Amino acid sequence: MIVVTALLIGVLYVCLNSFIREPHRRRFNAIMVAGAGAAYLSGGGLGVWEFVITAVITYCAYRGLESWTFIGIAWLVHTASDVVHHLQGTPIIPFAEHSSLGCAICDPVIALWAFAGGLDVRSMTPAALVRALRLRRAQHAADGGLHE
Repeated sequence: MIVVTALLIGVLYVCLNSFIREPHRRRFNAIMVAGAGAAYLSGGGLGVWEFVITAVITYCAYRGLESWTFIGIAWLVHTASDVVHHLQGTPIIPFAEHSSLGCAICDPVIALWAFAGGLDVRSMTPAALVRALRLRRAQHAADGGLHE
């Protein structure tokens, strides 16, 4: 049940973001992932590595103000942190034992959406998603990964 719930939360997050117009949607998501990156700081489950992970996510979030790719990267870094915290038994929500597991399942949904360019749900069809990912891959190859 946790898998289904986490996937639905990720899809709901994407759907709700459709109400925010670009470029505000991208900037909002950069701020959201920056906040998510700092979520584990108070728990200290990974010691000094908590600060390193937070710094990496913060850098990606800053770059994400202008690039959906960096927002996706930040969500995947957060996913890795979620997995480690779940395996270590230091969940993101101390009283919810499987909260880090749920977060680790939800975050890649958001990352995939970000890698597709943070499309509006109304424009998301399977063909549109494939086109967006191919276009972004072609742009990445053409400019060495420096595109928005």
